[in-house]
Parts: sequence; C-alpha cells; structure tokens
Amino acid sequence: MLNNLTPKQIQNKLDFIKNYIAAGNAADGSIVDPNSNVTTKNVATMEAELYKYENIQVNRAIICEKLTEMEGTELAAQYLKDIHDHLIYVHDETSLKPYCASITLYPFLFEGSKTLGGTSSRPRNLQSFCGSFVNLMYQIAGGFAGAVATVEFLMYFDYFAKKTYGTSYLTTNSREIKQELQGVIYSMNQPAAARGFQSIFWNISVFDEHYFVSLFDEFYFPDGSKPDYITLKQLQEFFMEWFRKERRKELLTFPVITAAYLVEEDTAKDKDFLDLLATQMSKGHSFFHYESTSADSLASCCRLRNELADNTFSYTLGAGGVSTGSVQVITINFNRLRQQKLTLEAVVKRVQKYLLAHRAYHLQMIDSGMLPAYSAGFIDIDKQFCTIGINGCLESFEYICKHTAVGFWQEENYPEYLKHCLSTIQMLNKEALKTHGIRFNTEFVPAENLGVKNAKWDKEDGLWAPRDCYNSYFYPVESDKWNILDKIKIHGQDVSQYLDGGAALHLNIQRTPTKAEAVNLINTNIHHGVPYWTTNVLCTVCKSCGHINPNYYKTCPQCDSIYVDYGTRVIGYLKLISSFSAGRQQEAAHRAYNNTGGIKNVSD
Repeated sequence: MLNNLTPKQIQNKLDFIKNYIAAGNAADGSIVDPNSNVTTKNVATMEAELYKYENIQVNRAIICEKLTEMEGTELAAQYLKDIHDHLIYVHDETSLKPYCASITLYPFLFEGSKTLGGTSSRPRNLQSFCGSFVNLMYQIAGGFAGAVATVEFLMYFDYFAKKTYGTSYLTTNSREIKQELQGVIYSMNQPAAARGFQSIFWNISVFDEHYFVSLFDEFYFPDGSKPDYITLKQLQEFFMEWFRKERRKELLTFPVITAAYLVEEDTAKDKDFLDLLATQMSKGHSFFHYESTSADSLASCCRLRNELADNTFSYTLGAGGVSTGSVQVITINFNRLRQQKLTLEAVVKRVQKYLLAHRAYHLQMIDSGMLPAYSAGFIDIDKQFCTIGINGCLESFEYICKHTAVGFWQEENYPEYLKHCLSTIQMLNKEALKTHGIRFNTEFVPAENLGVKNAKWDKEDGLWAPRDCYNSYFYPVESDKWNILDKIKIHGQDVSQYLDGGAALHLNIQRTPTKAEAVNLINTNIHHGVPYWTTNVLCTVCKSCGHINPNYYKTCPQCDSIYVDYGTRVIGYLKLISSFSAGRQQEAAHRAYNNTGGIKNVSD
C-alpha cells in the first residue's frame, strides 16, 4: 500500500514548483544540485528536481545499510553526521548510479548496443557507426551520474571512414565527413528529457603519435587491422579546425577535448602535434592539455588521472587507460576541517570507508545485472577509483595565516601546506590499496555548485569564510596579484606529484594568444611539470545577430549591438554565463584575467 504524502509535504512540493517557475534560470531553480548544463527551464527540468530530496534520503539509507553491514552502526551514524555537519559532501547524491566513466568502445564493434538492451547491431560503415554511437552514448550515460568519456571516438571514426570512403576520405568525401561529425556533435549537445533536460557530459581525446602508440600499439580491430596514426592525425587536425569553426556558429559545450601528448626536454616530443595545438589556440580554440613524460595516465574523465600498470590492450579488462573513472566522489571541506581542529588522517580514513560502502553497493548492482555497461565490458569497476575530493583548501590556508602565528603557515609556505595535505592523503590512499586491494585517488573537484554551498554553510555555522564561493584551484581566482607564471608554478610538479586524482590549471587570459605565445605557454607548463591545464578567454555572443567571437568585446564586433552575453567555462565545460547559477555568476564576475601580452616572457 502506498503511503500518502502529508499536507505539509504536498505544500512543500507546491511551494517548490512556484519558486522554480519564478527562478531566473534552471540552475537557480534547483535547490539541490544546480548546474549550468541545464540550459532550458521547463516542466521537464522542474520534474527532474521535484523529488531529489527523497532520492537523497533513499541513497543515504542504502549506504548506511551497507556501512552497518561492513563496519557497524557507529560508523553509519558518523556518515550521516559528517554529511549533516557539512564536513563532507557526497557528489550526485540524488542518483543511485556510479559517478563517471571513461569507457572502451570495443564491445560496440561486436554487439552494437544490444548488450545494453538496445536494438542497434554492430556498426558496419561510417553512417551506422555515427548513428548507433549517439544511441549508445545515451544508453551508457543513463547508467552514470556524471561524465562519460570515449577517448577512442576519433580512432573509431577514422576506421569506419576508411572502410566507407577509402584512405583519402578527407580529400574525396570531406562534405560527408563534416555531415557525420555534425550529426554526432549536435546530437550529443541536445538536452535529453530522460536526463532532466541535460545533455551528456561527454569527453574525448586527441593524441600525439607517441602517446597514441603507447596506448594502442597492441590494439586490433575485429577484422585484424590496426589503427593507423597517419590517417588519424589528419582526422584530428580536420576535427579540431571544424569544431573550432562550428563554435563560431553555436556555443557547443561538448565534447570537452583533452590533447594528450608526451614531453621531453621542456617541450612536446611530437613537434607536429605541438604546431597543431599552438595554431588552434592562436585561432581561439580552447581545450585541455594533458602532458606526461610517459603514457602512464590519461585525463579523459573529468580530471581523473589513471595510473596504468601497463599499456597493453585487453578486451576483458578494457583498453588500457581507456576504461577507467570514479565509482564515487566524496569531498572534504578543508576550511571546516581546519577550523574545527579535526585530524586530517582520521577524516580521510572515515571517507575511505564511506567510499568502500558506495563501491560495495555498486558492485551488488553489477552482480544483479542492474548496470549493463559493466556486464557488457564497456567499463570495469576494478579500474575505477574511489575518489576523495578536496574543496576549501585555499580557504583553510588563508584561515590559518589569519588566525595563527605558527611560522610554518606563513603565506610564503603555501606550497608546503599543499604538499603536506596532499601527501598525507596520498600516503593513506596507498595504505588503503594494500589493505583493501581497491584504488583510491584525490582530486581538487570542480565544485560547480559545492563551492558556493560550502561557503554558505560555513558562514551560517559561524565559521570564517573569505569569499562566497570556495576556489576549485590552487590560487585565488579573483586575485590580480597572481600572474600567469605564479599560477603555473603553484600547479607544477612540485605540488601536483602528490595529487593522484588531478587538478586542472585554468589560465584566464584577456585575449587569444598568438601562435608564438601559445608555444611558450605550452613549453612553460611542460618546464614546470603542470600535468593538466587550459586557457579561458571570455567569448562574446551577440543576442541580436547570433555572432560568436572567441575574444571579449563590450559590443558585438559584427553588428555593434550592445546586447551581448559571454561564454566561458563555469568550471570544466563551456557555457553562457547567463546560464550559471546566481552564485556562480557572482564568482565569474570577480575572476581576474591576465594580460596576454606577458606570455612571451612567462618562463623568465
């Protein structure tokens, strides 16, 4: 028998509907987990928000049951207390699904989407690959709360393009290639009603030759052929230029692109790839760079770094660094932790146990056939991490500097503070791997809505909070005292070596760099050992004529209209600032943008 809602519960829902209708945008209407990927506010987005509180309660009950079973009632009670006290934040708690995944597409070559309950058989040409791929992605994404990465996408596209049109397909059939790319990209950016009117958080990668060979040298397609980097290289160049131009027509959010390349002697090992990246940056293209001295990891899913035991391809285990992700992410509010004088080691050990309970629940779902992406071989839970998130770390250091007189915490020792915190968690993660045989990592989470929430919650509880949105970076994003080189150095190898889950350096600059400046930026990041970074320039979007320019203008450079909006990364993905939540719009307004003219001297 169904339990009827109480009059008060019904009234709360009616009040929520009224408030949602009156909200400025969908992000402001959401009181649980606002994000800028929900661009349109309508009945579908409202309905997706309506019962999120109930879903959270169910989620907590499931994990408490698991914790009680695994550790006892005391830790289950502590889990709820840590959440209620806002010491920790469980990401996407409104969902009962695993967090994010970088999948291998290899099973798709044999069974299409049928192993997921779909109707598409295996693709046989470029058209069927592209059409079935979109359907596959919406099916896969339905089983995850966050991002889905397909780092092999262009490699598979190249394979089917050659099967359909021959090796010279970019010369003989460029029109058809553009049409197929357009069909996939625009379909993937469409809001899906089944996802609360969100499009899929979709990430892909482009590779230099050395990184590509390291990952896919032992890969074979079902017909026995191997990937060909020569034709893939041409496709990557074609795609980067085409996608850049498409973003002048439509502010396409996805895919988020990561350029992965090997480095040596303070520059990129593949000089042709370096030239491609610098050329695209000088034309206004913005993407993430993943730099490594070896193909030991690939930033393919959010900011996740996947440390590889080896680079060999194995269908049963996934394609090396391709099949990875985070089972769940639980973030610690460092500012609260420090002000309440809690012990970092004790909190981390508790969070590790919480994550193990989440993983145990998801493993149960896999064993029950409830997560078909795992059963079908697209992802392997043993290759996913239990991720400890960090937010409020900069704020915690600022608090210590302001409220203590201990010399170690003086401002010039900020890098030492970061290394102290991160190395402590890294050591505990390694110990947990030995104890449980399960991989943990640590990430400076994007915290699109959490940064605002943590600041609000801390202020409400009488804690010191220096800003209204806690930083997702190592540096204060609003400060004009930090130049480009300062930001690069703080995100460099000296600190980042202890951050096994990653953090993205966002360099907010005033205009697109010249090609020479872009090369210098790349080489400077390599010199300082920054593993993952990008540049952001406010792009101008005209509300009158629709023109999009990759640089900042007060009026439209095409029609002189004063009715313009601006696009930038809310954190990791590109959106109009007007679609940000109110708190994130305020944070975006305070971001400091460095003078691009100084880039030529950045390594001095």
